[in-house]
Amino acid sequence: GSNTHLEDTAPRIVEHPTDVLVSKGEPATLSCKAEGRPPPVVEWYKDGERVETDREDPRSHRTLLPGGSLFFLRILHGRRGKPDEGVYVCVARNYLGEATSRNASLEVAGE
Repeated sequence: GSNTHLEDTAPRIVEHPTDVLVSKGEPATLSCKAEGRPPPVVEWYKDGERVETDREDPRSHRTLLPGGSLFFLRILHGRRGKPDEGVYVCVARNYLGEATSRNASLEVAGE
């Protein structure tokens, strides 16, 4: 085997999330793909606060997909508010630094 030394690289976002409009109760996906070496860890933030996924809370309706995208089993929407609506960004980190995606807004369609 060749022992080519691969340089570690800081993360970069190669696929950014885009705005989505979704009906309540429907599934939705916010795309995000990051590259880097070592492979970056992806976290999502909504309106500046970290989004918890089923990794932290098994009851969560949000799943972090292996590639880094955020998947909603169903969009929550109740009389008291629209907890999933907001502006999302994904942040990819490794020891060399971090990269932040463009903002993507998730809107719940009106009744």
